[in-house]
Amino acid sequence: MKKAYLDNASTTALRHEVITEITNVLQEQYGNPSSTHSFGRSARVVLETARKTIAALLNAEAREIIFTSGGTEADNLILHSAVKDLKVKRIITAKTEHHAVLTTAEALQSQYGVRVDYVLLTQHGYPDMQNLRELLQEEIPTLVSLMHVNNETGVVFDLDAIGSLCSEYKAWFHSDTVQSVGKEILDLNLLPVDFITASAHKFHGPKGVGFAYIRKGSGLKAMIYGGEQEKGLRAGTEAIHQIAGMAKALELSYKNLEQEKAHITSLKEYLLQQLGSAMPGYKLNGGNNTFYNIVNVLLPLAEEVTAMILFHLDMKGIAVSRGSACQSGSVRPSHVLQEILPQEEIKKPSLRISLSHFNTKEDIDLLISALQSL
Repeated sequence: MKKAYLDNASTTALRHEVITEITNVLQEQYGNPSSTHSFGRSARVVLETARKTIAALLNAEAREIIFTSGGTEADNLILHSAVKDLKVKRIITAKTEHHAVLTTAEALQSQYGVRVDYVLLTQHGYPDMQNLRELLQEEIPTLVSLMHVNNETGVVFDLDAIGSLCSEYKAWFHSDTVQSVGKEILDLNLLPVDFITASAHKFHGPKGVGFAYIRKGSGLKAMIYGGEQEKGLRAGTEAIHQIAGMAKALELSYKNLEQEKAHITSLKEYLLQQLGSAMPGYKLNGGNNTFYNIVNVLLPLAEEVTAMILFHLDMKGIAVSRGSACQSGSVRPSHVLQEILPQEEIKKPSLRISLSHFNTKEDIDLLISALQSL
């Protein structure tokens, strides 16, 4: 049976070059990068070369890149430290954020009494900038945490506009950029952001590794205590094979960005054409201007199809999702769609289809055929 993997917002396949890089480091660089002997120094070179590579690709300084186990840990590090070390008394976020931010903000509210405000959203899930301005006018030490690309709908937030507003009111600005790092150029020397987060497995790197960008001089401190690794901000021996693999994946993503983005964009256009023919009356959740590799579609099918649609597609060899993979085991509706859809549409079947450069038109045809057999 032919299969089609169309769940790249959940995770991506490793590039062959990344597997080679990881294997080489595992075989040849087994020293502890904190050790002072030659084995340790050699491993340290791999570690710091990866840091410099990532920093250069994002136009940041190497000291501003802190390696973590992934985006979730990086989000936690930034939000926790903002409250404990920057003395933030309020977090402004949106109810459509990833749970790595939402649940952390709720925990900080419970543990430290931090106030959590949620910016109002427009029809498709964009932040209401006037409401954000009104919230920021209240003089409270504040961290604004708003993602760049929504992981379920692909809605793209304007980081320049949000960051400029935060600067105007002297608020810290953190953005979960997990879905955009490696897929869009980010110039951190020009973008008005203080902190961003990334996860390697979203851009064809290994799982279990990511990084936080922490603007120099911000004053953030550790969340995980122990040794002095990662500038004292993240204790624990670094997994240099994972980190080297991540750097290689990011390097290749940006090297091939223009070509791969064009391919994915053409696939998205083809997908929408085929959906229009096979399922007239479908609706795009998040509107028409979403990120180039994500399509979240409300299908014109009966509500009773919702519960079994993923199972049916999986039996046909099609991998898609109904929302964040972190919530895939839940029977509850997507928290993102609950915020942007009318009540009568929430129970209807919606699918998130997310593409990569590995996908082909044949994958789209397999999906359309499977949907027509419902």
